[in-house]
Amino acid sequence: MSAPTEWQANISKAFSNRSFVIGLIITVLLGLMAALSFVWTPYAVGSFDILGKLKPPSPAHWLGTDHFGRDILSMIMVGSRNSIAVAFVSVVIGAGIGVPLGLWAAARGGIIDEALMRFNDLVFAFPALLSAVMITAVFGPGAINAIIAIGIFNIPVFARVARGAALSLWPREYILAAKAAGKSSLLITVEHILPNMMNILVVQGTIQFSLGILAEAGLSYVGLGSQPPMPSWGRMLFEAQTMIGMAPHMALYPGLAIVITVLGLNLLGDGLRDVLDPKMRRERS
Repeated sequence: MSAPTEWQANISKAFSNRSFVIGLIITVLLGLMAALSFVWTPYAVGSFDILGKLKPPSPAHWLGTDHFGRDILSMIMVGSRNSIAVAFVSVVIGAGIGVPLGLWAAARGGIIDEALMRFNDLVFAFPALLSAVMITAVFGPGAINAIIAIGIFNIPVFARVARGAALSLWPREYILAAKAAGKSSLLITVEHILPNMMNILVVQGTIQFSLGILAEAGLSYVGLGSQPPMPSWGRMLFEAQTMIGMAPHMALYPGLAIVITVLGLNLLGDGLRDVLDPKMRRERS
């Protein structure tokens, strides 16, 4: 029998990692719920039933209704699509711009590297959510501007991670051999540096994805994220804050959706880090 490949070994380690398994289950369920909402929800999210408002969970409405009589489960299902879309696109923006910048800075060094790091320090001086609030406040509320705001903050995150990983790889012997063979810095980066740091980027992408969902909920809560009639978990919490005494379920279930989703993605990222990065691997009981 042939020896298992590295990918097979990593898959085996992943499914023996408790954090990875729990995080993967939660993430898959989130994706299935979002996909299902495209073809079916218990009720139309734009359906108002004033006579049935503020109903507690029941067989007719599993998670109850809000102050307009809308089905909360249906709104959470459709809201998951919005959260995933905003977080995913913002990660793509951050990685698509930040990773090349970080690789470029690591390859060139000198003043380019120094300038990028000082710019990163400037961006990191402001909390992520505050930066997103400022950007969306200037350009106006909406899902597109929320994506741009969160994506802009992700750029220096990925740039710093990519630069750090690349700098640790440049002194390696196989990189020095490639340089001695006459390969350009660009070719070395594409052929050797980037493939050997993909594990770090995947883990960071998972973490930023969870932060993107949290940031989108925060922006929607203050009215700067997705706008009606598109449901949003953050706006559902905002609308529920004056109804806590009469209908606590209005805040409970959207809040749980955010907490469980962010927890699941963080567990997935934590598990991936343990599996893919030997330096970060920890003993688990």
